[in-house]
Amino acid sequence: MAKSIKIRMGGYGPPTTSFSRSLKLIGDTLSTRLGDRIGVDYVWNIMDSGHRAEEILMLVENGEMTLGYQSSSYLTDRVPELGFVDLPFLFEHRDQARAAIDGELGRFLSRSIEARINYRILGYFENGFRHISNRLRTVRTPADLKAMRIRVLPSEVQARTFELLGAIPLRWDLTEAIAAIKAGTIDAQENPFANTVTYGVHKFHRFHTITNHFYISRPIFLNRAQFDAWPNDLQSAMHDAITKAVAFQRELAIAEDREARAAIEAAGCEITALTPQEHALFRQAVDPLLQDARRTYGADMFEMVAATKQVAAGAVAMNTT
Repeated sequence: MAKSIKIRMGGYGPPTTSFSRSLKLIGDTLSTRLGDRIGVDYVWNIMDSGHRAEEILMLVENGEMTLGYQSSSYLTDRVPELGFVDLPFLFEHRDQARAAIDGELGRFLSRSIEARINYRILGYFENGFRHISNRLRTVRTPADLKAMRIRVLPSEVQARTFELLGAIPLRWDLTEAIAAIKAGTIDAQENPFANTVTYGVHKFHRFHTITNHFYISRPIFLNRAQFDAWPNDLQSAMHDAITKAVAFQRELAIAEDREARAAIEAAGCEITALTPQEHALFRQAVDPLLQDARRTYGADMFEMVAATKQVAAGAVAMNTT
C-alpha cells in the first residue's frame, strides 16, 4: 500500500477563528475526496509553541509545514508590489476589495509572490478593514493620534501612513505587540475588530475608532516543491478545497466582525463612528502617500482597482434591495 501524503497546515490563532475553521474545512474536504491517500495535521497557533506569528512564512517556505496563511503586509519587504494593497483607503467597500483580490489585481500579486518565494498561492482569506484602538483617548481626527505609539504590520507603507497621521508607528510582530499592549508600553494598535477581540486587546484599550483605513487579505500559500510534486488529482482537490474554504471564511468574517463589536461594547469600551467630514480628514492627511504611490506603482495597478468599483456598486445595490 502506498504511503499517504502528509499535509501539515497551520496559522496563528485559536481553533475557533474563521481562519482555523477554514483550515479544518480544507482538510475535511480533502479527506472526503482522497481518503487515506493523505494524512492531515493541524497547528492552529504557532505562537503557542514559542514561534513568532511571522514565522509561519518561514515554516511553509522551508517545508516544515505544507500550508499557511499570513497577512500580505508581512511579505512587502520581499515582494514590493504587495505594498500597493497596504495603501490607505484603497477600497471603498468590502465587495470592491473582494472583487479586486479575486480578479486581475489578485492574480498579479500571486504571480509576484511566486516569482520571489517558494510558494504556490491558491487563494486569499479576508482579514478585512482595520480600525484604531488605544488606551489614551477618543480618536476623531488625525490630531488625536499625535505622538501615539502605535503598532503596525511590518510594512513601510503602513508605517508611513501613520507617520502622516501624526502617530509614532512601530513595525512589530504580533507577539511583540500583544506583550507591549498588556504591559501598557505602547498606546495603540490597528486591527479588524475580530483580531482585537481574538488577542484580548479590548481588555486593555478602552477607545476604538471605526476608520476602515486599510483592507488586508491573507494569502493562502503552500510549499511549492511539495505542491508541485503531488499527483494532479491532489493538486486539483487542493484548489477546489481552498476555493470552498475562502467563501466559507469570508462569510464567517462578517459574523465575526459583528460579534467582536458586541464583545468590545460589552467590555465597557467606547466605539467611535466617524462623520463623513471627520473621515475625510484622515484621507486628506495621507494624500501625499497616495500621490507618491501613483509614481511608485504606476497607473496599471490603480486601474485594476478602479475596474472593480462597478462590480462593487452592483453588489451593494443587490444587498440593499
